[in-house]
Amino acid sequence: MTSNTQSIGIVGAGIMGRLLALELKWQGHTVTLFDRNDRDGRGSCSWTGAGMIAPYCELEAAERMITELGVYSAQRWPKLIKKFAEPVFYHSRGSLVVAHPNDRNELERLRRRVIDNAPRPDIMEEVDGARLGELEPELAGRFPQGLFFPFEQHMANRDLLRAMGKTLETEGVKFVTGFTTQTISSGEISDGHSTHTFDRVIDCRGMGAKSDLPELRGVRGELFYLHAPEVNLSRPVRLMHPRYSIYIVPRPNNEYVVGATAIESDDDRNVTVRSSLELLSAAYTVHTGFAEARVKEASVACRPAFPDNHPRIHTADGLIRVNGLYRHGFLIAPALSEFIASYIQTGAIPEKGKTLFREA
Repeated sequence: MTSNTQSIGIVGAGIMGRLLALELKWQGHTVTLFDRNDRDGRGSCSWTGAGMIAPYCELEAAERMITELGVYSAQRWPKLIKKFAEPVFYHSRGSLVVAHPNDRNELERLRRRVIDNAPRPDIMEEVDGARLGELEPELAGRFPQGLFFPFEQHMANRDLLRAMGKTLETEGVKFVTGFTTQTISSGEISDGHSTHTFDRVIDCRGMGAKSDLPELRGVRGELFYLHAPEVNLSRPVRLMHPRYSIYIVPRPNNEYVVGATAIESDDDRNVTVRSSLELLSAAYTVHTGFAEARVKEASVACRPAFPDNHPRIHTADGLIRVNGLYRHGFLIAPALSEFIASYIQTGAIPEKGKTLFREA
């Protein structure tokens, strides 16, 4: 136990809330986690995610700050996963980026972005068709060139949420599910019927916090879970396109997550016919084996973003709000959780996270 032990209430049990709850529990604090969803995290943005830890590929649209947070998080993920109570499907096999000949300018644009912003020269390998076939034999002859990012990682996001839920239980974190938050203030959380008091409250609700953070906007993410016995890919494959980029991410037992990186819309209704045609057709152009795949699920979530697409940590007496993780939740949550835990423990803003913090 630490000499600075506090009672802490966290609202929102997506990837951010769960990681923070564990970080703070490991520091010796008494932690209660509240969420409207179940212990597995169904209904959260984290449930509808691909689980890619791809800081360099994200340079396609994100600034270097996100890449730096992602690199730091990528170093933390393997250590965190070892502490969880259940195994997580997790691999560090890199990412492969390809484009059809008509879209090679998009591949070149990413290549230049990485060269201009990469912190070290060996994070990207330019590959020809033969090397691409060595990396993914079933893609041999399909693309004349590509980019390989050897240090990137991927995991099964739903495995992770379940493992973290089990770890919260074994670590003694009180987890209150089915909780509909009405108000959050310094040291208090209320559902309209009862009020829970703590030394400190942390708001990790994502879009649920929009009434308190009016600058938030929703960015729609759509994905499919496919069972494709005729497809054998060992790492995420991203297909560049002028209007959208799609990703194909392996799961165990020939399952794949196929999705688009971002759609500027806060509509969280079912996947549209247009998106279905575009995503599944694009997957087929990467590997014809997807023609016989079975659609297991189509999923939609609206991810929270501020106008600059950067995360923010708002601090006040007895209250912290962390939000705006955009499409980078799995990529940057370990870094943010460490920064916030350090701030709570020491009262000082960590140097690596100083641009994220602001007073409420």
